[in-house]
Amino acid sequence: MAVLKRRISKIIKVKRGEHAPDAWLLAVIGALLLFGLISLSSASSVVAYNEFGNAYYYFKKQLFGLSLGIIAFLFFTRIDYHNWRKFAFGFLVFSVFLLVLVFIPGLSAKWGQARSWINVFGFSLQPSEFVKLSFLLYLAAWLESRKEELGEIEAGIGPFIAVLGLIAGLMLLQPDIGTLAIIVITSLIVYFVAGGKITHIAVIVILGALVFSVMVQFKPYQLDRFKCMLDPGIDPRGICYQTNQSLIAVGSGGIFGRGIGESRQKYMYLPEVSGDSIFAIIAEETGLIVSSLLTFAYIFLFYRGYLIAKKAPDDFGRILAIGIVSWLTIQALINIGGIINILPMTGIPLPFISYGGSAILAALAAVGILVNISKQTR
Repeated sequence: MAVLKRRISKIIKVKRGEHAPDAWLLAVIGALLLFGLISLSSASSVVAYNEFGNAYYYFKKQLFGLSLGIIAFLFFTRIDYHNWRKFAFGFLVFSVFLLVLVFIPGLSAKWGQARSWINVFGFSLQPSEFVKLSFLLYLAAWLESRKEELGEIEAGIGPFIAVLGLIAGLMLLQPDIGTLAIIVITSLIVYFVAGGKITHIAVIVILGALVFSVMVQFKPYQLDRFKCMLDPGIDPRGICYQTNQSLIAVGSGGIFGRGIGESRQKYMYLPEVSGDSIFAIIAEETGLIVSSLLTFAYIFLFYRGYLIAKKAPDDFGRILAIGIVSWLTIQALINIGGIINILPMTGIPLPFISYGGSAILAALAAVGILVNISKQTR
């Protein structure tokens, strides 16, 4: 372990007053990225060949996104995380700006039912992926500055609901319910960690449930996802098609799986095999044991992040660290829960595994900040 730490310190520069970063954190992130590339190469091969005549089309594009992500990761590991506190309000403005971009004609790109993408010089970007990080940076700085006033309506819970409501409103207009759920849950966690009251959190949850109940009256396809979770047999060839095909893939994998590359569902049966359905292909090809280990890897990631947060030198680092690992872990569990039908399908990617340049870039940037915090822990 000592040799590993010395090698890591050469790659991730350690400044005076810092120590080697959390080696276990780096190990689990590296393992997820490597496993993700192997899984994506297999899961996307058929649809890539069918659409582009190249079985490695999505794999090669993911390598490009991963390269940018690694650059962002190294950049954020070397910048003292305290510097981001100074730009807190700018991060809020940036978050709103990103979410407004998807409504600008010429930039906006619709995917399925949601208008959550933009096209820039031939590249597709999902702004909400970057909002997860930028809004979290704002919240961490704001909550640290208001830790003595969070119990007050005027200075604490009131402004918190107003700002979170602004972000939520823009995302509901898209609508991107899956990403919104991650941002809201993560925001409530950091609010609680910063010293917020349980009763305030309960009020926000009730308000959110009321808003959602009204929204589904106008967007009934959102309600269909809950119906399929409760009874995937109500419309197996229609609204519940993806749910049923996911369950078939997971079930046919058994304990040990069919073998890497041997999936049947990736042959144009299961939609989004390179995106939000990739865990179903992983379960089919590798089986219960490996897919369970993958799930535990995300839980272990949260554990390492929790330890970093616990030993962070200040409240800003503590809130930011727990926010980052909560976001990544919650997103992974929501994705996996949708695939095995214990949660509604949301359409969000599996962190570090699913295809998507925006998602992997934002996640690696966030982990870079987490690594920087780990270098300054007590």
